Amino acid sequence: MSDWRVTQGPLPRRRPRALSPLREHLRDTFWFAPTAAMVGVFVVWLVAQELDAALVRALQDEGDYETLAELLRFADDARTVVSAVGSAMMTFIGVVFSISLVAVQMASGQFTPRVVRLFVRSRITKATFAVFLATFVLTLLVLTSYDSTPDPRDTTSVPLVQSVLTLAMVALSLLLFVMYVNATLRLMRVSHVIARIAAESFRVAAQMPAPAGGGGVPALGPVTGWVAHEGRAGVLRDVHTARLVRVARRHGVVLRLVPRIGDFLVPGTPVLAVHGGQAPPRRRLRYTLAVGVERTFHQDVAFGLRQLSDIGLRALSPAVNDPTTAVQALDRVVQILADLSRRPLDTVEHRDRHGAVRLVQPVPGWTELVDLGFAEVRACAVEAPQVTRRMLAGFDDLLRLAPPERREPLRRHRELLRQAVERTAPSPADRAFALSPDRQGIG
Repeated sequence: MSDWRVTQGPLPRRRPRALSPLREHLRDTFWFAPTAAMVGVFVVWLVAQELDAALVRALQDEGDYETLAELLRFADDARTVVSAVGSAMMTFIGVVFSISLVAVQMASGQFTPRVVRLFVRSRITKATFAVFLATFVLTLLVLTSYDSTPDPRDTTSVPLVQSVLTLAMVALSLLLFVMYVNATLRLMRVSHVIARIAAESFRVAAQMPAPAGGGGVPALGPVTGWVAHEGRAGVLRDVHTARLVRVARRHGVVLRLVPRIGDFLVPGTPVLAVHGGQAPPRRRLRYTLAVGVERTFHQDVAFGLRQLSDIGLRALSPAVNDPTTAVQALDRVVQILADLSRRPLDTVEHRDRHGAVRLVQPVPGWTELVDLGFAEVRACAVEAPQVTRRMLAGFDDLLRLAPPERREPLRRHRELLRQAVERTAPSPADRAFALSPDRQGIG
């Protein structure tokens, strides 16, 4: 388990980086990378065309028509290759697009719709799609550069550099295609998807700012004002803590965030409570809260457990009936909770440069995280001994790792699981088998 030390005293800590709406929009779309690649390849083609023209002019000025004739013959041979590449690129683009659609459909149906974002935000998929389109556009541009005049004295263009550039783009396309197929096959394997979710959860947990020193909300005094959410409805994805701390310091107040990251906000919902003075002007609070259509890992420590629970539930459904996948999801649930078991939770305090508390932010508590990781899967696992055995082993491991004050939720879920199995199992032997802790389920 990772080592975690809370800085004592009012020392400032590095605040989480604000989520850029533009950057997130570009990462969630497929149009930007191909468009940028096609614009870039057009600029590169202009440069290559000018180099080819300069080479022709230099050879004509020197009177070296023999070399120029050889280049014309080479370019004529390369023209056949460029034409073939242009036709093949459209087929490759169709293959890449088809594989992506199949992978997204399988992931959504087999795992959970929440993991589709892994495919949408895949850099290798976007890079492959962009390079293929850029190569296709380049072949069309190069074909327009061929001069129909065979006489070296009258020719104005020999697309030598352009042909070499096309061949280089083809080689890059083939390399990216191999990498794309490998990456897509990895993302279609549940073990790699679960590992990616766990890695993102650890990254978010490591970036959590300093929590409230005494645990729970500090004494802030009465509420002197409220700030309501304005704008579109959506999921709270990001809190610009640095800007909120600056605004609170300038106006001599303490702000308390009402919703948690991941909550759905509708216009008019109170989002900030003001303590110790008047509410800051609305113009100073613009762009401090970002909402979107779905949750992200940014500042959302519970989102990973949510996805793992969904994968476990989908695996235990009668339509899928894959308890081994549920066991793999529970492996990561236990790992994440073990990492969070000694981290201060519930409330986070953000201080200004002088050490004064300026923003109080709620975060999921230990009991809520344990319920999120186990409650739903536990309710569906009573008829799957492989899952109950793994869950019991996970409870035992967490009970050894968690401090005494955090063991009650684990004991409660363990007892509820035992009672459910005893009501469901038909015989004492089946009950004893289902209630035997086993980290591999049934091996």
